[in-house]
Amino acid sequence: MKISCNQNILSQAINIVIKATPSKSTNPVLECILLNANNDIITLIGNNLELGIKKEIEGLIIENGTITLDAKLFYEIIRKMPPGEIAITSINESQVTIVNEKSKFTLQALDYRQFPDLPIVPLEQSFTIMQHDLKDMIKQTIFSVAQDESRPVMTGEKFELENGNLNVVAVDGFRIAFRTLVINNKNLKLEKVIPAKTLIEVAKILQNPNDNNLEINICFSDNHVLFDLVHTVVISRLLEGEFLKYKDIFSNDVETKILVKRIELLMGIERAALMSKESYKNPVKFSISENKFTITSNTEIGNSIEEVDVELTGIPIKIAFNPKYLIDALKNIDDEKIYINFLSKTAPAIIKSTTGEQYKYLILPIRAHD
Repeated sequence: MKISCNQNILSQAINIVIKATPSKSTNPVLECILLNANNDIITLIGNNLELGIKKEIEGLIIENGTITLDAKLFYEIIRKMPPGEIAITSINESQVTIVNEKSKFTLQALDYRQFPDLPIVPLEQSFTIMQHDLKDMIKQTIFSVAQDESRPVMTGEKFELENGNLNVVAVDGFRIAFRTLVINNKNLKLEKVIPAKTLIEVAKILQNPNDNNLEINICFSDNHVLFDLVHTVVISRLLEGEFLKYKDIFSNDVETKILVKRIELLMGIERAALMSKESYKNPVKFSISENKFTITSNTEIGNSIEEVDVELTGIPIKIAFNPKYLIDALKNIDDEKIYINFLSKTAPAIIKSTTGEQYKYLILPIRAHD
């Protein structure tokens, strides 16, 4: 193999695919990046058997070939080289040189034939979505994914397609985050759980603002999901197990309903949470009556009282919450005003849009002394 490519482009590509390489593995080839030059395309692949990422970049291919290089070392060398063109040349199957105008490295390469192939995901179960929509849906739900790996299926997000809608749901046992979006495939029906780690890496790839007007194709097989961003492909193993039947928990029964300005409520809760010595550990108490939302926080280091104007429908209520759960939800909503529904001081509160069902956040209260 003999190729030449831009240092910045190559460095960015390695930074993407290296997310699919483990820092330590019993199989050394999994710690490598596969570099392939063929048919005028330079392809980089990382694959840890749970997550695989393929990235195609432009460059000059003088001679076709394939090599595997230690991912961390390869990345550090390319990242620290000066801007300009970099030449990568195979000396033989086990050695490669990396050269620019002032630097030259000779590295050992592993047998590329031992590198695992990426899974094949057919296109039958697929749909397209705008990249910025997918990024928003991940951002607005991912914080509710469970961190406890005793139930692995809850460490992912449920992607549910039905009636032309994509529902994305995250649950951690204390809260539920739900987002929905109309998609272009009204006939596709499925329920799959994608690891949160995969979705976080996909969201990072979608960070480029130039991609905001582009689509992404998402394909499912029985065991894998594929995200196709044209020049970048992410393939992940799906999580197995029974996901929470979340629809049964979003109750329509309401005793108390408020309409409130989101930013005013968010800032009030954030100020009240300052009284917690260990950030967000102490509950904040809410008292809602006569169109006033009173937020109180009492801890060993002090106390605070905040008042927020609301429009109240129903009966007054007193209830307490972990402030972090409310803050996470409120920060990831764009609406100026929101509804919050309450049934009782021991039942979950539900944050909803004033204009439809595009998002719902359910949060369990905390038992607190009056």
